Amino acid sequence: MQLNLSQHMKMSQQMKLAPRMIQSMEILQLPVMALNDRIEQELQDNVVLEKGADEETDGETTETATAEEAPAEKAVEERELVVDNEHSNEADFERLLEMSADWPEDNLAAGSRPSSNRIEEEGDRKLDAMSNMEARPPSLHDYLIEQFHFFEMPLSVREFGEYLIQNLDNNGRLQASLPEIVQVYSLEKKISLEEAQQALALIQRLDPAGVGARDYKECLLIQVRPDMPHRDVVVTLISSHMEDVKQNRLPVIERKTGYSLEDIKAAIDELRTLNPWPGQGFEPRQAERVTPDLIVEPDEHGKYTVTLVDEYTPPLRISRYYLEQLRGNPDPKTREFIKRKIDSARWLIESIEQRNNTLRRVAQAIIDHQAEYLEKGPQFIVPLKMQQIADVVGVHVTTVSRAVDDKWIQTPRELCPLKSFFGGGTKTADGEDVAWDIIRLAMKEIVDAEDKSDPLSDEALVEELAKRGYNLARRTVTKYRKAENIPSSRERRHY
Repeated sequence: MQLNLSQHMKMSQQMKLAPRMIQSMEILQLPVMALNDRIEQELQDNVVLEKGADEETDGETTETATAEEAPAEKAVEERELVVDNEHSNEADFERLLEMSADWPEDNLAAGSRPSSNRIEEEGDRKLDAMSNMEARPPSLHDYLIEQFHFFEMPLSVREFGEYLIQNLDNNGRLQASLPEIVQVYSLEKKISLEEAQQALALIQRLDPAGVGARDYKECLLIQVRPDMPHRDVVVTLISSHMEDVKQNRLPVIERKTGYSLEDIKAAIDELRTLNPWPGQGFEPRQAERVTPDLIVEPDEHGKYTVTLVDEYTPPLRISRYYLEQLRGNPDPKTREFIKRKIDSARWLIESIEQRNNTLRRVAQAIIDHQAEYLEKGPQFIVPLKMQQIADVVGVHVTTVSRAVDDKWIQTPRELCPLKSFFGGGTKTADGEDVAWDIIRLAMKEIVDAEDKSDPLSDEALVEELAKRGYNLARRTVTKYRKAENIPSSRERRHY
């Protein structure tokens, strides 16, 4: 084998994303509240960035401009503040210095520093918000330990009971057997199995009923009261026939147990009053507040117009104070630092402006396409693909995807995700396009109107939908039935 060393020249094209482009894509994808958080973080990290809209140059300042510096040229220079790395730093500095030269001297020093009154007002608002917050509810473990201490018991049982309570999961259950827990606990403190069983029995008497169980069957059995109607039937169902109950196989239960169908149905009604997850009520899930990014309202001509919600995103500007520092500071390193910060601030401001413009245009194109839905209701939504909106707006389809991701729009009908206006569809027997959402609504109407003593199978649903002009395969009907959480025909049957 012979090895040769040689040099070759090769031309190729590569696509590289500049930092500005990456930042623009990230900003575009942010919903309004996340954008506000990003702005607040940037305000902390970048000393030259501050809240407030840029003030336009007034008449007096314009008149003092030299003949070589026309106002139109200065406006262009301000928009081109972001520096191209191929240009010299001196040229960049000159543009920044010229930009600061037109601003009144008496406003420069205080431009970037908040006043003491502003700081006090901000602090007062935070204190008010804290005072209006709800008190944190007790945890499941705190609630159980408080009750547990009312029982009389030996110290060893009390300490092990507290240990057991701390090892309950969020559902209020033990995730290991009692002997296994005793074995781990005994590495530090001795406890007999009898004492452990005593502690567990006391815990299972606490509120909410069902805590301290080791599986869902034990959890349900703990909740069965001595005076519960059809108690024996309920216990039998929990112990041996939960899968038959789930599958609605009541005749099977009747044949195996000898109980009448009426008693079984009554026992199932009692069974539905029990809670297999008793601890979940103590893990409050904060309802996530949805803030719309856009609002749709009809104008005087009945056309739906999209406006951007910008009350949560403050206007931004570059600090006059640091522009003056850039002009007057002789230290090159300081000037380079300030210039980099100004570049970063301008990139952010322009990215936000581009995000708002793109989001508004994309949303308006969507609403124009789905205007009939807003006027008449969900049954009039039409199939829509992101590529269609991209063609209308004149952007790439990935830009549309980023623009609608995690964004919400307040319409006259409802608050909904912007992405919900997109969806595929099929054709009716007449060749018209119809959205899948309309087919799902039609399926739900058919199921709601069926005879529950003889519910429709998926094959029968296919036939009923075909009568309405929707020709679908059985597997497609099954897929959308499950998507709508519609049980199977056997599970829907009423005996």
